[in-house]
Amino acid sequence: IASASGLPTMPIMHLHAVVVGLSTLLLSTFPIVDSFGVHSKLGAFYRSTSTYNYVPIAHRFRSKIRPSGLSTLKQSNSEEDVEPQAIVTGYSQSLDLINALTEATNSALSQLPSGNAARIDLGLVYISSLYDGQSQPSSVVPCVLDICSRHYGVENEEVVQKLIGCYAGGLVGSKPNIRTKGNEGGKNTGQACLPLENESANGVVVTLCLLPDTKIETFHVLGDDVPDDIGRVSPETWKNSVGLRGFDSDTSSTENEIDDSPTIMLLPSPAFQNELDDFLRGLSNAFGPSATIFGGVASTVSSLSRARLFRFDVSDPYCTQTLGDGCVGVALSGDVQAKVIVAQGTKAVGGVYRVVAGEGSTINAIQLDEVATEQLNADIDGDDVDEEDEESSLEENMNAKEIAAAAYAKAAIPKPVLAEANFLMKTLSDDEQSFMSKSLLVGLERSGGMAKTPNELLRLAQGYGHRFTVHQVASAGMRDGSVTLPLGSVDIEKGARFRFYVRDGEFAKKEIEALWMGYKKRELEQIFNDSKPSTDTFTPSGCFLFPTLDRGSKLFGGKPGYESSSVSEFLPAIPSVNGFFANGVIAKLGENDPHVMLHGSASCYALIGSKSNRPIYSATEAAAKNKQEGKIEEETQINSADMTEDDKLTMRAKDLIDNVNDQPAPRSENGELILKRREVHSGRALTVSSVEWSVVENIATPSSALEGYMWDKETEVDRFRERVPLSNLVSQCNLANMDPSQPNPRDWIKSVKLALQEKPFVIIPEIKRLEPATGSLRRRYDISKLAKQLTLSGAAALSVNCDGVLFGGSIEDITLAREVSSKSILESAAAETGVIAPPVLASDLILYPYQLYKLRLAGADAVNLIVGALTSKDLLYLTKIASTLKMQVIASVTSDAQIHWLTKLSPGSIAAIVVSNRNLETFGFDESGEQALKLLQGDALNEFKNVNTDIPVLVEGRVGIATREDSMEKYLTALKEAGAMGAIVGGGLTIQDEGTKSYELLSSEC
Repeated sequence: IASASGLPTMPIMHLHAVVVGLSTLLLSTFPIVDSFGVHSKLGAFYRSTSTYNYVPIAHRFRSKIRPSGLSTLKQSNSEEDVEPQAIVTGYSQSLDLINALTEATNSALSQLPSGNAARIDLGLVYISSLYDGQSQPSSVVPCVLDICSRHYGVENEEVVQKLIGCYAGGLVGSKPNIRTKGNEGGKNTGQACLPLENESANGVVVTLCLLPDTKIETFHVLGDDVPDDIGRVSPETWKNSVGLRGFDSDTSSTENEIDDSPTIMLLPSPAFQNELDDFLRGLSNAFGPSATIFGGVASTVSSLSRARLFRFDVSDPYCTQTLGDGCVGVALSGDVQAKVIVAQGTKAVGGVYRVVAGEGSTINAIQLDEVATEQLNADIDGDDVDEEDEESSLEENMNAKEIAAAAYAKAAIPKPVLAEANFLMKTLSDDEQSFMSKSLLVGLERSGGMAKTPNELLRLAQGYGHRFTVHQVASAGMRDGSVTLPLGSVDIEKGARFRFYVRDGEFAKKEIEALWMGYKKRELEQIFNDSKPSTDTFTPSGCFLFPTLDRGSKLFGGKPGYESSSVSEFLPAIPSVNGFFANGVIAKLGENDPHVMLHGSASCYALIGSKSNRPIYSATEAAAKNKQEGKIEEETQINSADMTEDDKLTMRAKDLIDNVNDQPAPRSENGELILKRREVHSGRALTVSSVEWSVVENIATPSSALEGYMWDKETEVDRFRERVPLSNLVSQCNLANMDPSQPNPRDWIKSVKLALQEKPFVIIPEIKRLEPATGSLRRRYDISKLAKQLTLSGAAALSVNCDGVLFGGSIEDITLAREVSSKSILESAAAETGVIAPPVLASDLILYPYQLYKLRLAGADAVNLIVGALTSKDLLYLTKIASTLKMQVIASVTSDAQIHWLTKLSPGSIAAIVVSNRNLETFGFDESGEQALKLLQGDALNEFKNVNTDIPVLVEGRVGIATREDSMEKYLTALKEAGAMGAIVGGGLTIQDEGTKSYELLSSEC
């Protein structure tokens, strides 16, 4: 009372010091009088709270008062020397209030900077009104204060300096997007926080703010304290009346060259709304038009609950308040600012009118503004229509236009508002008629006119703000057809433009998106504005979100969390989103509006940040940094594990190659290897009745590396068949072909041909883990990283070796490479130029149709067939199956005989031919590269090209490694001169020049 009235507070401080010196027994029985006049005993309160029976909070009676003055902004050359601004949020849905407060507060504390000097400048607490009656409301503030003090363990020092809060009918919170073991909430979304919304359920949101170099004052004002003679009261007298004595008005700090206009956040009770208009006008008058004022009216889930307000201020030793009336708020000045966005969620219907008769807040008659309406219709006709509009018939469109034209013609004379509203309803949809019959919304044009376009969404996306301020009609005159807006909300002027509105969820979504686009457009313009200093760059440290109770899942088609998720979607780096569902929101509709107003149905987004471009603390970024600092040791361990795994795979591959007969492999008359399929006696499982037998006598030894490779591949396929039968794969492929949402195979060879139009020789990178003869190709095999790098480097197509027998791959590599490459294109600027993700060729030893179905489901666009491992019958069968699956076939050959087999196929059976330097008997390479050159220059290939005139010829094996006359470039030149159009290169991208040979360098040499 002394503080509010301006009386000296020193005697109270002396008494407070005496109280601190009393014994613990006296403290535990010291009576506290809350705002409702209820006497309670601190000790009895804590003893009665079973889940909260630890240390009493004697800090409520400490004598040390820490003044909150505005200090000079730090000047430092190092960003690390500047104390960051931080806003962190904790959230809990525990059914017990004390447990929920404990969980939410501890969650918020865990996100604060580790080097924080035990001072929290501001706390915000929002409590679900469902706890009312379960626990004493007066326990909220002491609980939060005590947990914060115990967290830091600071004696005789208050941790939380200021705190305000209220009851709410719904909550908005967030948690940091940190992925850890056991934390299933962490998602790889690229967003710093994961917003949460809770409507009509138990919950607590606690937000803690570190605001360096900021002056902060909290206040509580009752309706009787608000002067109603604003024009005759000085700003200082008015501020004294509402508890803001000594808080500076709208000034600029010349010392730091930073505008010191204040930011004021309000949390009024519902009963305070009658005085709210006078209070808002008084704030604007006292602090000037540049003051930023926003907030939300406290709410409850049920009308049976009473809205409560909370306030604590360290400068007032008795200010631990739980209040039932009035308005609590916090005023901030210094290195803090807020940028406010308001979404109205309403769609205009009908034409544009002019007010022709009205007075005060009552509108009596309106008349159609034909010029403005024609401009509006011309703008709508010029816009792109939605897909649903495109599907509607021409006749329906004409009927709608005729109906609208008739309505406008009849409205071209002055008419009562209700009469025009009733006539307009006949032209609306059933849903819009239903809404308009229950609630009448009208809009009055703001200053600034229609700017460059009358289209509301386009205006918002361009950053011009709303054209009309929407009001809900408070009452209507049934005799004269007039409508009256809430008292004090507006003064009606004759000639003002006027429109009717309905609430629409789909339009509200588009409005939110357009508002964020407009905000980002203005921020970009600010960044590129050379006349503004670099300190004007605004980076928000948090978003305070206040939607009204009729929004949320009720407005957005049952989808919870739409508005809060839009914040993190458009501002992915924002560390915190918090707020509550309010009975009304307080804000200017536009930055340049002269008056702050109460919006009965809207959402207020208040972005809080620094004026001096101070560093912003993010718990997610801090966790990522800590993870990065420990990455060296972790990578060492991972690399060691990867090397161990690669060593095992390499040993297995070498064992398979070495486990062949010492004798030369048998060959046919045309020089091809004679290959036997795996024999039953070599280990195939036999099932007799319900018993499975494995006959292992007479184990065969492969005669060549290819034969052993084939046997192991057959065993691998058999294991897959045991898990998933072929019939299941066929069904899945059929369903995928019929599902339009599933991606279809892309044209692999078309991408290669397009690249050939730009250069005569194309390098197609192959992603593979190891070579059986040489071992691991990379120190660490990261297919995601490789696919992204190759995609962004401009690779026309990719080849992925998914064989797990000799090359250490897996079929999942196909899926991962496709997803990563597509995502990389979408996230890069290349998407805007029409560049598509490179299609994927699956490289494997394919022997059965079963493998083709698996590769199709994995996302392969094309498959590579090793012709030397197949009979002509198998070759024909597999190419037909691949064609039905819409996958292209790339055939790899190592001899003229294999080329002859391909020539016998129908034209179009294969999309490209690859001449290889691979030796199928040993699965090594012809290191000289002459094998591929001889095939390119041979008659067999010429005969093939005469039959298949439009099929590219590629090379694989040692390209980028093999040399001619000690020059790799000369070998590439020889390949091009021999007719090769490109090469599939794997090892050549990693081995040359100690692993530094890149795809870009090799491509540039072609």
